[in-house]
Amino acid sequence: MTVEIVEVSPRDGLQNEKRVLSTDEKLELIDRAARTGVRRIEVTSFVRPDRVPQLADAAEVAKALQDNGIDYSALVLNVRGYQRALDAGIREMTTLVLASTTFSERNQGMTTDEVIDVVREIRRRGREDGVKVSVTIGASFGCPFEGEVPEARFGEVASAVADLDFDEVCLADTIGVAVPSDVETRFAMLRERAPAVPMRVHLHDTRNTGVANAVAAVRSGVRALDASLGGIGGCPFAPDATGNVATEDLVYTLHRMGFDTGLDLDEAIEHAKWVTGRLGVPLSGGLARAGGFPR
Repeated sequence: MTVEIVEVSPRDGLQNEKRVLSTDEKLELIDRAARTGVRRIEVTSFVRPDRVPQLADAAEVAKALQDNGIDYSALVLNVRGYQRALDAGIREMTTLVLASTTFSERNQGMTTDEVIDVVREIRRRGREDGVKVSVTIGASFGCPFEGEVPEARFGEVASAVADLDFDEVCLADTIGVAVPSDVETRFAMLRERAPAVPMRVHLHDTRNTGVANAVAAVRSGVRALDASLGGIGGCPFAPDATGNVATEDLVYTLHRMGFDTGLDLDEAIEHAKWVTGRLGVPLSGGLARAGGFPR
C-alpha cells in the first residue's frame, strides 16, 4: 500500500529558522527534496514578508520552479496571497483555519469564523481558476494560548470546513501535543463529516510523539503525511514550537511496516544533513544520526 510523503521543509521547515536561506539555496533544497523521490513539495508561503521574512522571496522561488512532474504547492492565508501565488504560477495551494480563536487572532488577526469566510472565497476562486485547494485545520489537538481544544470545538470547525468541499483536508498538530489516541479520534470525527475527502496530517515532533502519531494517522486511513527533511521548522507564532516530524524517520518507519512511499531513505538522510548544515541547526531525527537498518 502506498503512503504519500509531502515534503514541507522549503516552507514550514524554513519559516521558523534564524538563518534565512538565499533564493538559490531554497531552490537547491527543493531540488534535493525532489531527489528523494517525493512527488509533492510545499515550496513557500505567500504571506506578509514583515511577519515571515524567511519566505519574503516567495514569488521568485515559485517562478523559478522547473516543470518536472512534481506537484508544487504554497500556503496562502487570504485572497491577496492566493492571487500572488496564482500570478507566480502556483496551481496547488493550502489555506488555514485555526481551531482556536485566540491563536487565530494572533496568527491571522481574525476570529476562526472570520477566517472561514476568507477560505470560502479562496475555495470559490480555486474552482474558477482550476487550482487545487486544500485546507489545514491548525491547532487541531491543542492551542498554545487556550490549552486543550475540546472535541466539541474541533467538531464545529471540522463541520464548517467540510461544508466547503475542499480538495483535501489536513489536520495539524501545530504545537506537537497529540498522542496516537487523539489522532485516531479526530480523524474519525473528520471522516464522519467529510467521508469522501482525502485526508492529510501535519505533525510536529515537539514531544517526541510525531512518528507514533503518523502511524496512528495511517491506521486511521490517512494516506498523505507532511514531513520535513532533518525535522526542521516550526510555527513562528506559537511559543516553544519546534520542528516537524523528520522525513527520513517517517520513510524508515513506513518502509519497515511494509508501506511504499516512493522515497529513497539514503537520499533523504543525505539531504537532511545538507539542510541542517546550511541552517546551522542540529538534526532532530534519529535516522540521520543512526542510519537505516539493515545496513
